[in-house]
Amino acid sequence: MTARSVIVIGGGTNGLACAHRLATAGRRVTVLEAAPAMGGGAAAAEFHPGHVAPALAHLVTGLDPRVSAAMALARHGLALSAPLPTTVLAADGAHRTIAAEGGGASGPDAAAWAALHRRLAAHARALAPFRLLPPPRLSRPAPGEALTLARLALGLRRTGREAFRDLLRLLLINVADVAEDELSDDLLRGALAFDATLGSRLGPRSPNSLILYLDRLAAGGTAHWPQGGMASVAQAMTRACAAAGVTLRTGARVRRITVTGDRAAGVELASGEMLAADLVVSAIGPRSTFRSLVGPAPLDAGFFRDAGHIRSRGAAAKLHLALTGMPDFRGADPRARLLVAPSVDAVETAFNPVKYGEVPDRPVMEIVLPSAHEPGHAPEGRHTLSAILQYAPHDPPDREAARARMLAGALAVLEDHAPGLGALVAHAELLMPWDIEDRFGMEGGNWHHGELAVERMLFLRPLPDCARYSTPLPGLWLAGAGSHPGGGITGTPGWNAAARIIETGA
Repeated sequence: MTARSVIVIGGGTNGLACAHRLATAGRRVTVLEAAPAMGGGAAAAEFHPGHVAPALAHLVTGLDPRVSAAMALARHGLALSAPLPTTVLAADGAHRTIAAEGGGASGPDAAAWAALHRRLAAHARALAPFRLLPPPRLSRPAPGEALTLARLALGLRRTGREAFRDLLRLLLINVADVAEDELSDDLLRGALAFDATLGSRLGPRSPNSLILYLDRLAAGGTAHWPQGGMASVAQAMTRACAAAGVTLRTGARVRRITVTGDRAAGVELASGEMLAADLVVSAIGPRSTFRSLVGPAPLDAGFFRDAGHIRSRGAAAKLHLALTGMPDFRGADPRARLLVAPSVDAVETAFNPVKYGEVPDRPVMEIVLPSAHEPGHAPEGRHTLSAILQYAPHDPPDREAARARMLAGALAVLEDHAPGLGALVAHAELLMPWDIEDRFGMEGGNWHHGELAVERMLFLRPLPDCARYSTPLPGLWLAGAGSHPGGGITGTPGWNAAARIIETGA
């Protein structure tokens, strides 16, 4: 019997995880990636002669252990550092350090932080199993699904009545209220607010923002530097896929998904080449998949309309600096994960202008210095800085003016925390959300392929009719960050999607 053929659109970590699992289950899998190399947001690029920076993500914080083990990523060259501590920078040098594991923190609020961390980490552990499964089917669940959901619900109840009530309350609250109720240290409050909203289009006072922090903890929470930089994650996954027999094609941009009868039948590439397959799996954004690659004809009019309403507004920018020397963040360890988030109000103030298509005067940010971890990211004696800036408008009236203001604001914030840094800058590259869309195909520049908020999680992500990875078009499946459980360099959506394909015999 001939193995069923599968085309996976998108060679990011989710596409590669999905492809590997399907290939090891006996499918003939081809991965099509538009870029010159696999990796998507986990790629790397030389942005100035000799200076190499992580393209988007710059730390590994939630790589699915099932993916890592099944793909034997360590054997294929992936080596992660020990978990990195977080240093919350203070302009006067009175920084706070948050331990990589265990929830310890420096400063006068250390005990309160540790107690809050224990409490939130316990809730995250109770929620973690939901990430590893397809979203629950609310109507007519199959017997096995009903049993699994019952077990998970029982696990939540076994945490105790008070803990269960606390979890239910926290799921609906904003992170600012928790930070201000439980902590008195502005730097630790700011760190909590920043981590809860990182990569989202929410401010700390936005409703339901705490659930994103619990989700982050449930995915792993700790940050690791991958030896060789973020590109080494995709490289190890690529080698694992090749060893499993996956056909990997780069520079292969998909123009449309072809449909025969009422079923997805393959793809047409931008080159005009036609490829047939028994199944097509899209690991790119769901809105782009349905609106651009499928089109209205094969889809129900209501579903096609709803797909157009999937919100995908990016709110983060990526800054790369080529530096002539090592900046001094007032004594902070340059190998730590560095945060500039002075308070809850500072994070909220950075968010407010973006709602109106404007740029914050003082963005908050996460900073990594790849060249402090190992050579190869900058010429000898020089350094590379990578920063995720929150928040950035996805479509301001004047894009270049917004870029200039964003860069000026970011450099001013960096200068306040590392005096003299400005004089070290040999070159700056700032990727605004529209640059991210153009370079990586992420609609609106949204790293999650669709905004991650409570109304777009579980059985609502990306839409109820395709929340379990299958779609209303037979033969077409979803496997990207726009599906449950969302974004990040995890591989989880792709792995879950492959499991559903195998389980259903599709």
